[in-house]
Amino acid sequence: MKTCLLLPAYNESSTIGRIIQEASLFVGRIAVIDDGSSDNTAEIAKAHGAVILKHAQNRGKGRALRTGFDYALQNGYELIAAMDSDGQHDPMDLPRFFDHFRRTRPDIVVGARFKERLRMPLHRRLNNCLVSTVGSALCGQSVPDFQSGYRLMKAEVLKTVRLNTERYETESELLIKAGRLGFRIESTSIQTIYGDEVSNVKTLREMRLFSRLLINSLRGN
Repeated sequence: MKTCLLLPAYNESSTIGRIIQEASLFVGRIAVIDDGSSDNTAEIAKAHGAVILKHAQNRGKGRALRTGFDYALQNGYELIAAMDSDGQHDPMDLPRFFDHFRRTRPDIVVGARFKERLRMPLHRRLNNCLVSTVGSALCGQSVPDFQSGYRLMKAEVLKTVRLNTERYETESELLIKAGRLGFRIESTSIQTIYGDEVSNVKTLREMRLFSRLLINSLRGN
């Protein structure tokens, strides 16, 4: 199946080159969505052979992903992978996604930090458990690591699901709406390198999204 990898990036000049180089071992086409970076992220990515999709200003990870999704669909890609470009996700885990997809043919494969969860900073572990529990209930399927941005998706999912958000909560919106539409979501184990990032703002955005979707569901929308 025709496959591409999307890398949303904002000021990731220190990591983007290595990630593209390693990911290129497994994916023929890589598109970097430069979300208004003020450094040379785009130049480095282009030098390593990536397609560059550039936002003039920072619009948020969700908007960057949506730009990447549009590119993938317009160019006829059947499988779309996405991962973070800040060094947290290991490109060497990509074969896990493809192997899992070949075995069971789900609509979405989410990279889950099963073994890594105990190594998470405490605040991130609590946030992750809360969001994963509520998100799984809303989408009607068990997704152990709802916040993971490391994913593989069929193009049919992106053609069908209508996304409205533009920030970090877009990844949760996609899972909830896809699950409700009957798309099958499965998980595969990945490893993650943790820094000092704080995810409280991301969780607050997601909980607001969850509340809005729940209200709409109760209203029959």
